[in-house]
Amino acid sequence: MEHVLSPATLAELRRPRPYPAVSVLTPTHRREPYNSQDQVRLRNVVAEAKRQLEADPAVSRERRADVARHLDLALSEVDLTHAEDGLVIFAASGEHQVWSLARTVPERVVLSDTFLTRNLVSAQTAERPCWVLSLAADRATLWDGGVDRVTEARVGGFPLTRRVENFDPERQERIGDVPSAFREERTRQFLRETDMALSDVLRDHPRRLYVTGEPAALSLLDEVGSTARGAVHVPHGGLAHGTPETVWQAIRPVIEAEARRNTDAVTRSLETARGRREFAAGVDELWQSARDGRVRLLAVEENYRVTVQDAGDHLVLTESGDLGSREDIVDEIVEQCLETGADVRFVPDGTLGEADGIAGVLRY
Repeated sequence: MEHVLSPATLAELRRPRPYPAVSVLTPTHRREPYNSQDQVRLRNVVAEAKRQLEADPAVSRERRADVARHLDLALSEVDLTHAEDGLVIFAASGEHQVWSLARTVPERVVLSDTFLTRNLVSAQTAERPCWVLSLAADRATLWDGGVDRVTEARVGGFPLTRRVENFDPERQERIGDVPSAFREERTRQFLRETDMALSDVLRDHPRRLYVTGEPAALSLLDEVGSTARGAVHVPHGGLAHGTPETVWQAIRPVIEAEARRNTDAVTRSLETARGRREFAAGVDELWQSARDGRVRLLAVEENYRVTVQDAGDHLVLTESGDLGSREDIVDEIVEQCLETGADVRFVPDGTLGEADGIAGVLRY
């Protein structure tokens, strides 16, 4: 299953396909008893996609069989033992993808000439993805970070390792000789190579960067390279050889403190906007402002979801499942704002008070 939504990947997903490009979405669950029906629900929604293919006169028999085969292949690749909060399957002639999301999605099937990407974009933004680079004299490990975990990232050649003669990390730690390893020219060269590899990763997958290691390692990386100079330094050694859990426990307080600062900054920006009459709130007002490209900053509470119907010039609240209802309007607003260059921030539930879950600062 796919997890990293890079700009290049998103552009490829949005590329027009020969009709039909099928998008299948379904909510999933991480824990019992809610996850017990996920498999049945998934099979049912894939069956509904096949039914729509069968009933569509614009789809030839050959293309229908090809797309249905890729739906089956995608279904066989789903591993619900590691389910998150939402699942998206894309299938078209000759291709399929499966995406697991840490944000719920509405159950739906869409046949079009492009894949439905707004739920992926919203989930990726809400996840606040980051990179964590952990340094040692003999190893550089890159971790893929989110709001509640890290996993080892095997991209860009990472993890990078080198053979160190007579190198004993435990002995160095005992005798306090760790800095000496970072005075060797071979170590300097290793960190130059690390900086270059990191630069390639950040070019293709730009994210916030945290760097962990002994203070001597952090200092040397900044000295020999430039990629990590704007990163948040976390002086904690031993994580290049660590487990995802130990890395997460070390980096978690730093990420949470930064999230609190960001939330405070968003709150201040919204209050200032009120005084300048640049403030907007609610899905109806922000939906129109997003379409007009007027939103400069969008704030969304993490679990805010709402179902609406399009009444022409405005949106009205409705019940989930009603004919013509739009259950992912929040994700649609998020994607539209990102498309027009807005800064999108997800904040803890309750942060926005009377703004009812979603608010923004307007450009004009």
